[in-house]
Amino acid sequence: MPVLFFDIGATLADAREEADGSLTLLPRPRVLAVLDAFPDVRKGVISNPGSGEGAAERAASALREAFPGRFTDDALIRWGPKNSREIFDEAVAGAAGEGSPASAAGECVFVGEDHQERAFAAQAELRTAAHPVFTGAALENRPVLWARIELPEDRGLPALERVANRTEVVPVHIASGRLVLAMASMRGAAALEQAGFMVDLRGPVEDTAAFLIRDDRPLTPAQGFADAPDRATTRATSAFGVVADELAGVTAPPLLPLGPAPGGVYVAAPAGAPIEDVHLPGAKPGHTERLLPDPALLFRPGEAWAQGFAAGLAEGATEGTGEGPTEPGPPVSAAGDGRPSPETIAAVRAAVTPEVLRGHVARISGVEPLRDGEALLVRSRDASAVDNPRVVEALADRFQNLGLRVRLHQFRWRGRRLFNVEAEHRVAGADSTVLITAHLDSTASSGAFVDENGDPRPYDPTGDPAPGADDDGSGTAAVMAAAECLHHMLAEGRTPTRNVRFVLFNAEEQGLVGSKFYARAAAAADDRIAGVFQMDMIAGRQQGSIPIVEIHAGSSVPGPVVGASDTLGALVADTVPAIDPAVTVQQLTGPSDPAIGRSDHASFHERGWAAIAVSEDIFAPGGGPGTGTRQYHTPGDTLIDQDHSPEFAATVARSVTATALTLAGL
Repeated sequence: MPVLFFDIGATLADAREEADGSLTLLPRPRVLAVLDAFPDVRKGVISNPGSGEGAAERAASALREAFPGRFTDDALIRWGPKNSREIFDEAVAGAAGEGSPASAAGECVFVGEDHQERAFAAQAELRTAAHPVFTGAALENRPVLWARIELPEDRGLPALERVANRTEVVPVHIASGRLVLAMASMRGAAALEQAGFMVDLRGPVEDTAAFLIRDDRPLTPAQGFADAPDRATTRATSAFGVVADELAGVTAPPLLPLGPAPGGVYVAAPAGAPIEDVHLPGAKPGHTERLLPDPALLFRPGEAWAQGFAAGLAEGATEGTGEGPTEPGPPVSAAGDGRPSPETIAAVRAAVTPEVLRGHVARISGVEPLRDGEALLVRSRDASAVDNPRVVEALADRFQNLGLRVRLHQFRWRGRRLFNVEAEHRVAGADSTVLITAHLDSTASSGAFVDENGDPRPYDPTGDPAPGADDDGSGTAAVMAAAECLHHMLAEGRTPTRNVRFVLFNAEEQGLVGSKFYARAAAAADDRIAGVFQMDMIAGRQQGSIPIVEIHAGSSVPGPVVGASDTLGALVADTVPAIDPAVTVQQLTGPSDPAIGRSDHASFHERGWAAIAVSEDIFAPGGGPGTGTRQYHTPGDTLIDQDHSPEFAATVARSVTATALTLAGL
């Protein structure tokens, strides 16, 4: 008799951990329907709840609450690390009972999103499924393939969603209104084709995960680009060749090309392939994007909110009723134009100062102890580093001390259990939430390192220093200062009309992984987000250069998110002169925005929410070097770097904080 084993985190449910350690599981889209579609098949769980005291008991309790009556056989519940085939072998043996484990293995199925875990399960001879939607395909030993879905002119994304949700299809990326990358069984592909969509099947999913690799090299005749009849295909072929060559001898089986992607190539990478570590020549920040499967990707719940936001601002600001309208109203200020009031500007100037920002950066980049009264100096915030969870804990505690509701959003990357940090001030009757965000992790992957003999060696993310003072210690410090500013304003009796949420994403340097998981979970929970203000590298300014702040609103996702993000960017652009009239603003938008998909704001664009990324001068016009830090992704990205300017960071942080708090009704 077959047995279905499911991973919990991200596969069955999104996990949220409260400040008191309690755990809540929120079922993912289509999961309950899948579980109930196999009433006569035994079901179990293989999941890693963490190593803390009582972790397994908390996970078991949350599982029972989220999925009542669906996992009733304790013999099929396995808790522990999934960093080898061992736990899968144990699960098979337990499922076999008195039968032969060898014969039972082929009847067992492991359903898990993590491709490395699927590889370990396959070693233990379990069949695997990359998403619960493909459970039936795995039981019947039918393959699931990567698929490029082309939409004809008379079919839009809503039409594709209606078909996909009735069959074995799970989208992973929307390239445009005409192209979607997805996973599909042959049965699912046939249903799509019958509905009028063109399906190009590219290869088996098995133990692979999809990535978008952007190619920043200019199109030149010498590279065979300029005169090519299909420049996108030529670029994709060239980019894939560079990545494949760099991983030659490291990856087995080889990478699978999935065809042209926006600005580059889609790649399916097998378990163990360090594709996030590959840097194409001239790569700009955010060149690699991890793609996550999600049946709700085509739904994009933020669209109605984005449309209401942009339309409301155009019609003029009006006070909200507090009754929870269907769409969020426009930002409100005393002037009624969405600009910060003098009182808000004054409060922000007082709280968000160069000294405050320097103090936060010093603690998380190793200049000063992470916590007062302790000796620990942070060496690296890399997702692989031992200090990463320590920084998460310290930041969560600082938010907690400000009286905010703190949650940790857990996810897994390369077998590691990582956390995003969320802190929120909630308002009764609020119609939506304003997000002020940054990423807390760092990397020094572009640094020059030598071994004991003085010979060059690769960057070691587990031990090499990666202070990340600018990237993105500066943005993290700005989010902390914004939270402190709100704390002071609340103490003075001022009250927002919208919720204000501060979020620090983890593993941004690994392809936006943390924000991808976060935004996907927020969409599944029907979160109402009025706008996202991401700050990513805001302290870099070369001495003697003109101070330039970049505001990135461009999105490749069609629909209302485009106009709403432009509106959000315009609000910040209008605020900058009130903070410092000497600063030049580069407002970048539309399909030519060079930062499309390159920072955590893109994870919200993908869901239809208005979002912008604000930064120093990274993407100079014409593709040349900007005036920001020259220590990008090196051990030299420190607080004492000559390009690190807390004063410039304060200007950017003040502009963003004042705009965001005004949008929240302050």
